[in-house]
Amino acid sequence: MLGVQLGELVGGTPPGVDEALDVVAGFDEALAHGFGRLGEEQGAALAAVAGALAGSPLGGPVAEAVEKVAAGSVADTHLVTLAGARTALFGAVHDALAGRLDAALGRSRSEWEDAGPGAAEAENLLSGCRSWLSELAIAGWRGVDHDLVSASDQTIEAALAEPRLRGLGVLLDGLAAELRASCPVATMERLPARRWSDLWARGMLLSHPGTPGGAAETVSGRLLLLGVDVHEHATAVQVQAHALLESAGERPRMVRVSVGAAKVDTIVGSAVWRLLGDHPVLLGALAEQRTLDVEGLPLIGGDLVWDDGRAKAGDVADPFATARVQLGEALAPAVQPLDRHPVRIAEPVLLEGYTVNGTALELDGRTLGIDLDRLPASGPLTPELVAASSACIGLVRWDGRWTVQPLAVQATVKKKPVEAHNGDWALGPTDPKVVKAEARSGDAVAVLRERAGRLLRK
Repeated sequence: MLGVQLGELVGGTPPGVDEALDVVAGFDEALAHGFGRLGEEQGAALAAVAGALAGSPLGGPVAEAVEKVAAGSVADTHLVTLAGARTALFGAVHDALAGRLDAALGRSRSEWEDAGPGAAEAENLLSGCRSWLSELAIAGWRGVDHDLVSASDQTIEAALAEPRLRGLGVLLDGLAAELRASCPVATMERLPARRWSDLWARGMLLSHPGTPGGAAETVSGRLLLLGVDVHEHATAVQVQAHALLESAGERPRMVRVSVGAAKVDTIVGSAVWRLLGDHPVLLGALAEQRTLDVEGLPLIGGDLVWDDGRAKAGDVADPFATARVQLGEALAPAVQPLDRHPVRIAEPVLLEGYTVNGTALELDGRTLGIDLDRLPASGPLTPELVAASSACIGLVRWDGRWTVQPLAVQATVKKKPVEAHNGDWALGPTDPKVVKAEARSGDAVAVLRERAGRLLRK
């Protein structure tokens, strides 16, 4: 599907991207050191952020925030501004990379419609989240200890209990879990500085009252599933299905459907699908490769707000046939402002007629890396199947270089055609070996639910 334009995609980064990433790296080093004790080097790194944004509407507020923080006056408002500055730099990088990808794919994209400031909700909880994130920024990652991490427990628990703040709660819960597992951080040889800074900046902005949101529209039509991406953390799992939405009289649109659940780290592999049992229609369509007829679902950007009660399974539809016929002409969604980050680039593509050489595929004399680390243990797709494949539905990503993450492949194994999709086990594993292994080890989800029920009955 990338065809001869693959060379344009992998031929180097757009102008200014490397410079912007260098500025962000300096910011992250300052955050790791701690804004409460900036040295000359860290102060210069923050000044570089202000300089990079001097010609933008953020220029004045960022310059003031840098000046105040450098002087030792660290307030929530200054930290929110700095988080916004870092996010804006990554947004510019995202736009440059996404523009190159759209040009390589010949893909058209919708314009973003801003719904204006969101309603101020649960301000006391937002303030508590912001306060903990501010303490992290003042201490720096090197200053994080068990006491500082534990200070977040009550706030995160309250955020998780509030449906409107559950996304923020999951983000902070994941950050706290990683910090707790790394304590004392001062002894770590290497910090995941960019990842933690990403989470910190997003948390600061999400915890700011009235964070802008996207304009929602109500849509109906037929969903044609392409593939599913499984995001798994020790404390949460999210399944994100990529699909095409057909509505009467309109051009097909690329959309995403995301459902998730809290979990514990002992629930892994195909067992994670059992946590999503509240969405039987969606899981059935993934496992059986069926279309979905949806009625009255909200759509924000490219994300459908899923409601299983508003969906009905339809006919069987081959995702590869869908991709071959319709993906090329589908309209890509606009990207929400807080999602404008290069790590969030995940564009569905169809690749055919390639050969696999180790961890890269070769197509039209060009090489594209294969992201095998993202293959989930909850499905039948394996590195061996990817290596034997000649057709792939995947997500093109950028993490310093362009790669493709397989969601489904067509391969030849022992001279027989084989097809595997990440969602094949949504209703349970179909591989006899995996079924036997689960039978021996027992159903972890059922055991934990039974134990939880006993505790609640006491």
